Amino acid sequence: MSATPENWLRPEILALDAYKVADASGLIKLDAMENPYPFPPELRAAWSARLQQVGLNRYPDAGAAHLKTELRSSMNLPPEAALMLGNGSDEILQILMLALAKPGASVLTPEPGFAMFKLISKVAGLNYIGVPLGQNFSLDAQAMLAAIERQQPGLVIIAQPNNPTGNAFDEEALRQIVAAAPGLVVIDEAYYPFADSDCLQWLEEFDNLLVMRTLSKLGLAGLRLGLLAGAERWINALEPLRLPYNINSLTQASAEFALQNYAAFLRQAQDICAERARLAEQLSAIPQLHVYPSQANFLLVRVPADQANALHGGLRAAGILIKNLQGAHPQTADHLRITVGTADENKQLVAALAALLR
Repeated sequence: MSATPENWLRPEILALDAYKVADASGLIKLDAMENPYPFPPELRAAWSARLQQVGLNRYPDAGAAHLKTELRSSMNLPPEAALMLGNGSDEILQILMLALAKPGASVLTPEPGFAMFKLISKVAGLNYIGVPLGQNFSLDAQAMLAAIERQQPGLVIIAQPNNPTGNAFDEEALRQIVAAAPGLVVIDEAYYPFADSDCLQWLEEFDNLLVMRTLSKLGLAGLRLGLLAGAERWINALEPLRLPYNINSLTQASAEFALQNYAAFLRQAQDICAERARLAEQLSAIPQLHVYPSQANFLLVRVPADQANALHGGLRAAGILIKNLQGAHPQTADHLRITVGTADENKQLVAALAALLR
């Protein structure tokens, strides 16, 4: 037998498409839910000095003890909650799904949702079950509960607020789902800096719940740091799947420093929320557009039928990159996702979009 991928890789792996990241060179980048503001200028000198003290000839602290202390303090974690850190939330998702991939096991999630939920579940060999969202992308609690009863999934994962829709789900519906799930429930709070909801305190109430967060949306996407919080018995059971030294020394030092100056990054998040409100108002003034409410750092926008591709291409030609959701999911046909940028970036976006729809 020849040594070809087709002969040796699992069929479900061969059937996958890689997660694609668009080239944003020379463009206003409003496609990836990043914080548009740079590292706070007033902190750069002290940050640089901190990094110069890092011994790169040594392996990083395998348990990231100091960083975990800063995370607990900054995010007001319940004292009994244990922590596991990942090289971004994606690594944590991979650990979770590999751990739960028993023969016949399923992962269940509402959709449209974060694309990596489906991709990683298939890589891990889990049966992926997507439950359609309801009207205006609300959580269909009854459909979720019925699917849980029918499928008995080992993992239920829900983003709160949701990506790519931006809305936060009804908290009572979420509680019902956590209570009904036979296995583990993970609530992904990637957009917590911009949202009113906070499920961390639910960890004291539900022993089958874990909460996942990231520092990426707060302005530290380049560090690739995610965290998973929950009962010690769950975290201890997952730890053997975490590769040693997965959080490098520069990430640990940078994140510790940033969390010691957490208020500066929260101010940026507040500025983004203010810009989000202004951008939503300006886009809503364009008659052909429908802008959905958002508690994230992006807006979901419905455009006229069959124009999403043309508008996406037109904006790119104008030097602006956004996310085209046409073809991503049936419910997001004729929809674009726009990351909230700086005031100037948002102004250029609105002007370009208005010109294209004139």
